[in-house]
Amino acid sequence: MKRIKSGIEGIDEITNGFPIGRSMLITGDAGSGKTIFGLQFARSSCAQGYKTVYITTEEDASDLYTQGDTFNWDLKSYTENDLLSFNELAGVRARVTEAEMSIDIGAMKGNFSKFINELPDDTQTVIIDNIGSYTAKLTPYEFRDRFDLLIYDLKKRNITALVILDSATSKEFNEIALFSVYGALRLMKRENPYTGRRERVMDIVKMRSTKTPTQFMSYEIDDTGLKLI
Repeated sequence: MKRIKSGIEGIDEITNGFPIGRSMLITGDAGSGKTIFGLQFARSSCAQGYKTVYITTEEDASDLYTQGDTFNWDLKSYTENDLLSFNELAGVRARVTEAEMSIDIGAMKGNFSKFINELPDDTQTVIIDNIGSYTAKLTPYEFRDRFDLLIYDLKKRNITALVILDSATSKEFNEIALFSVYGALRLMKRENPYTGRRERVMDIVKMRSTKTPTQFMSYEIDDTGLKLI
């Protein structure tokens, strides 16, 4: 199976990259580096020549460009070369939610199809950061139904996807989402039981057709991005 390099130092050496045309799930605590992971993967995808779309449901593209500049990634150069585009849904979600509240009905509920319908036909890689913003008021059954369809549609279009779930959503729907995706990684912050110091660790929860370690792997975020240590 052909794979795309994640751009995460250490991960590619272990997994040889993410399978093309399959979906990966990223979950983690606040501040664990989920968005940095997503941006780093987007940059790597573009560097390999894949047309990449970054769907952001919470931040503006300008904020994400600024994050990239922090690591000297120059994401704008990929946008200028028509390899990277940002699809900003934060403003749309806020306007729709405000309108729905004004007429006293539930907030936006699980419209995952929006992620697929607005992708250009030539999209090869997509990062969804994060899908948790679209799960308000969903039951577990509704979430699985919509999430399964999202993953199915991405696979049908042979799009390699990185789907990010925030910590609040992952606690409720993580086990359900794991059944649908090809692979999953969890980013965590914890106290080292031996040193007493806070540290970041990563768990490759699953990755089909790939030999992966069972132990937690330490990682850091430095001036070049996220990497295993």
